[in-house]
Amino acid sequence: MISTQDWADTRRLWEYHQMGHSLRPCSVAIGLGSHDLGVADTAVDLYKRGMAPLLVFTGATSPTTRDRMPRGEAVHYQERALELGVPSSAVLVEPRARNTGENIRFSRDLLEEADVDVSSVLLISKPYEERRAYATACKLWPEVEFVSASTPMTLDEYVDSIGDARLVIDMLVGALQRLMIYPAQGFMVSQPVPGDVIEAYERLCQSGFTSRLLTTGTPSA
Repeated sequence: MISTQDWADTRRLWEYHQMGHSLRPCSVAIGLGSHDLGVADTAVDLYKRGMAPLLVFTGATSPTTRDRMPRGEAVHYQERALELGVPSSAVLVEPRARNTGENIRFSRDLLEEADVDVSSVLLISKPYEERRAYATACKLWPEVEFVSASTPMTLDEYVDSIGDARLVIDMLVGALQRLMIYPAQGFMVSQPVPGDVIEAYERLCQSGFTSRLLTTGTPSA
């Protein structure tokens, strides 16, 4: 059972994880690999709206994507973008990254090799990964301005799209843990975490939503 309090706490984490940035045109858009093809769809939509002239899709495979995306997350994202009408000349693929830090570093290297001048990046992720992706990118690529984006959707819509409410809550809890512990380990810049968000996180941990928590300092996707 997921209690009324659990859902209230989950909604608070969901709201916190999203940056609320106003979209604007950027030098490039980077779509972070995951199980969610919605990231590719959102990247295509923003490309067609003139928000970025070039798309970079980054990601290898993980235990959660290997069956659904056997050719790799970035490759499947690229295929989706081409199906939706983006020209191949407007898409770059980075197929090696296995965590958020590698997404950023390898994408930066790829763009440098392609001689693309980058002053701003539209950073596209799953809705609950906006803040984590932003904090990681600001640490690893500080000279660039980042604008966070994701598919506009409510928590209920996201749960319906995944089909597993407990898994979604576990992922929200795990993402917040990383935001709190990774800055001290040098993996991302620090983000202020309001007291009510910490309280919601602690209650959800006590309720058993812990499958995505880390027990070591090793970066994890």
